[in-house]
Amino acid sequence: MDNQVFVKMENICKSFGSVKANNNINFEVNKGEIHALLGENGAGKSTLMNMLSGFYKPDSGSIYIHGNKVSSMNPKESINLGIGMIHQHYKLVEVMTARDNVILGQGGSMIMNNRELSGQISEIADKYGLAVDPDKKVYEMSIGEKQAVEILKVLYQGADILIMDEPTAVLTPQETKKLFEIMRNMAKSGCSIIIITHKLNEVMDVSDRVTILRKGQTVETVMTKESSPKELTDLMVGKSVNLSIERPEVERGEKALEIKNLRAEDIDNVKVLKDVTFDMYEGEILGVAGVAGSGQKELCESIAGLYPVAGGEICYRGENIVGKTPQEIIFKGISMSFIPEDRLGMGLVASMDMVDNFMLKEQHNQKKIMLDRKSIAQKCREMIKALDIVTPGIGHPVKQLSGGNIQKVLIGREIETNPHVLITAYAVRGLDIGASHTIYDLVNEQKKREWLYCS
Repeated sequence: MDNQVFVKMENICKSFGSVKANNNINFEVNKGEIHALLGENGAGKSTLMNMLSGFYKPDSGSIYIHGNKVSSMNPKESINLGIGMIHQHYKLVEVMTARDNVILGQGGSMIMNNRELSGQISEIADKYGLAVDPDKKVYEMSIGEKQAVEILKVLYQGADILIMDEPTAVLTPQETKKLFEIMRNMAKSGCSIIIITHKLNEVMDVSDRVTILRKGQTVETVMTKESSPKELTDLMVGKSVNLSIERPEVERGEKALEIKNLRAEDIDNVKVLKDVTFDMYEGEILGVAGVAGSGQKELCESIAGLYPVAGGEICYRGENIVGKTPQEIIFKGISMSFIPEDRLGMGLVASMDMVDNFMLKEQHNQKKIMLDRKSIAQKCREMIKALDIVTPGIGHPVKQLSGGNIQKVLIGREIETNPHVLITAYAVRGLDIGASHTIYDLVNEQKKREWLYCS
C-alpha cells in the first residue's frame, strides 16, 4: 500500500429532504489500498460513494482526486478521472447484450466490429475469471451474471479507483475468493479499491483499512489487522452487540409442502430444474444452497407460481398447485409470500412509496370497493419503527432509500401478511449485522407459529 492519496473527501454534507445522509464526513483512500467502508443501513455509505462517482453533488465539502480538487463532477467526468463504480442495484439496459452494455457510453468510432469487441470483452472476462457471454441479453441473465457484466464495464474503462457496493451479495464463497484475488491484483498494480459491505469476515480478509460511518458521520478509521469483527460491529452500532443467532427448538409439525420430480426449462429449452424432490413441514426452515445459476431462482419462482413448470408436482397439503397463478393460489386460501433476489426489479415498484407497494400485496385481502389506505399507512409506520427503516416518510419513493432499507421494506411487507409459506432468495441481502439479526428474530418468531420458510 502506497501513502500517495488517490481520494480525499473533506467535510462532505448531503441531505435528502429532512434526512441528512452525510454530515461532515472525512474519508481518504491511498494508492494500492483496499479500503472498506462500514456502517449500518442508512449510515450514508452509498450516498458518499455516489458523490465520488458523480451521481450526486455534495451540498458542501471538498473532493480531491489524485491530489487535484474537483469543483464539480458528473458521471462522465468521474469515469474520465479513473473512477468506476459497481452499484448495488445494477445500471444495465435489460434489452441489450452484455457487449452492448459494456461499451455503452464509451468514446470512439460509431462503427464497431462486434466480433472484435466480443473478443476484447471475452479476453478481459477470461483474464479475471468472469463467466460472461458477450452476446447474451441482460434480461436472460441471473443476478450473478448481471454483476459480472457490471464488473466488466469498469475493467473495460480502465479505472484506477474502483468502488464496489455490496459486490459479493449474491456470490458463492468460491466466486468471492476469485473476486478478492482480482481485487488484490488490482491493488498491487496501483489501483485504489473501495468496498462497501456488511460481511465482516470479508472486511477482515481483504481490506487494508476500514472507515466506519454511523448516522451520516465518520466514527473512526482503523487498520484492519489491528481490529476485530466485534470491535467493528460495536463501532457501527454504537454499543456492544451480541453476534450469536438464536435457534429456538420447535417441534416439527405435519408435512405441508411436497415438491415431486419438479422440472423446468428456460427460454432456450435448457433444463434448469431436473426432477427436484423434497418435503417441507410446519415450523421448519429449509435452506437451499448451490452455486449461482444452479436453479435456486427458478425453484423459488416455480413454487410461487411465477415460473412455468415443465413437469412434476408442487403439492400444498395434498393439492397440486402447478399451473396456478399467484392470484389463483391466493384465492384457494393459500397465503404465500415470495421475496425475490431482485428486490427493485421484481419485488417492489421503485417509483412507488411504501403505502402503494404495500397495497399491491394487501388488495386481495380487502373486500371494500375503495381500498383502505389509512390502515395500510398505519402498518407502514409500525413497520418503520419495528425494522428501524431510515426514510423521510411513508410517502417517499422506495427507490430513493438505501439498498438495505429497501430490503427491509420488502421483507416487512411480506412478513406482515402472515403467510403460510415464505420463500426468500437472499433474505438479508444488503442488510447490516443489526438488521440481519432483526430479520432472523422475526423468522424464528414465525417459525413458532408453524410457518414454512424456504430460503
